[in-house]
Amino acid sequence: MKIKDKTERLTMTVEEAGEALGISRATAYMLARTGGIPSIRLGRRLVVPKIQFERMLSEVGKKNS
Repeated sequence: MKIKDKTERLTMTVEEAGEALGISRATAYMLARTGGIPSIRLGRRLVVPKIQFERMLSEVGKKNS
């Protein structure tokens, strides 16, 4: 059975988060492992919940204003 409606993904890869931040893949993984980027482990994969990522950026923006 194939799902025809494509829903927006709720997570992004660590690489995608790093690209959005303009940092290297290695730095993105280091930050994800140490809590600098919000992440969750799904089996062997490490993914970044988009809502937490956006909230993190929003909070940083508020602190710098």
